[in-house]
Amino acid sequence: MAKFYTAVVTIFNKDGSLDYNGNKAVYENLIRNHSDGIVLMGSTGEFFNLTLTQAKDLAAFALKTVNHQMDVIVGASRMIPSESVELGNFALSQGADAVIVISPYYFKLSDANIENYYDQIVPNIHGPVYLYNFPGCTGYDLKPEIALRLRRKYPNLKGYKDTIDNFAHTRDLCLTMHREFPDFEIYSGFDDCFVPNYLAGGSGCIGGLTNMYPELFVALTKALNEGRWDDVEVMQHKVNRMMELFEICSPFLTAVKRAMKIRGLIENEYGSNPFVVATEEEDKKIRKLLQDLDLL
Repeated sequence: MAKFYTAVVTIFNKDGSLDYNGNKAVYENLIRNHSDGIVLMGSTGEFFNLTLTQAKDLAAFALKTVNHQMDVIVGASRMIPSESVELGNFALSQGADAVIVISPYYFKLSDANIENYYDQIVPNIHGPVYLYNFPGCTGYDLKPEIALRLRRKYPNLKGYKDTIDNFAHTRDLCLTMHREFPDFEIYSGFDDCFVPNYLAGGSGCIGGLTNMYPELFVALTKALNEGRWDDVEVMQHKVNRMMELFEICSPFLTAVKRAMKIRGLIENEYGSNPFVVATEEEDKKIRKLLQDLDLL
């Protein structure tokens, strides 16, 4: 069965502190709409600007709020491996279903360095772990061959999120991993790749657009799992148009938060430092796109 997880946003106050009420509202909206689950503190969740203390606090709060009403995979990505282990095990102790970890993102790393990084993390986390590949942000590719070597060593390596424009990479990843490990879960990181991912043998998607319109993606997941292909086609076309949102602001999560605010889903749209809110011109583009999609 295909799953669509929300790469959930993190809501901040203007001073950069965590807006717990705002985050609670986001989680509760996803629960009400019967979302499969969330991935907390991923790229859309601005993990890279959270202190270790903030990350632990948010993980504990989210897990208490959700209370097993949907799956929660917690991002444990830190530049220092020991901090990833600490955060990952803390999240699991609080009830997380799994953790997900992206590799370091300053230097372009060799395959040996990438594998060494995960060698220090995966066996020391006491629960399921997902790899996270995002070459657009890390500057390099976490190759299928590396994932295969890691899975051969570590049974708790459960899956892989592939955020990459070239879908052939995801297809090759599915073929490479599933020859030996047919239950290995592979998720696409771009919302419009949900259906192609599942048809290629993957598990679905971890995407950010579900923050602003979970109803559509829950319906799309249901239609796909029931084989209602005419409905899938109609909704896929809508998702394709929604992807234009990612081109309006840099970083893209600024546009996601503004769209959520326009739809009345959040009050605070502030990002972590140094991100500014959407400009007036960007707001016009976002509103036009939402109007074109009948989302207002």
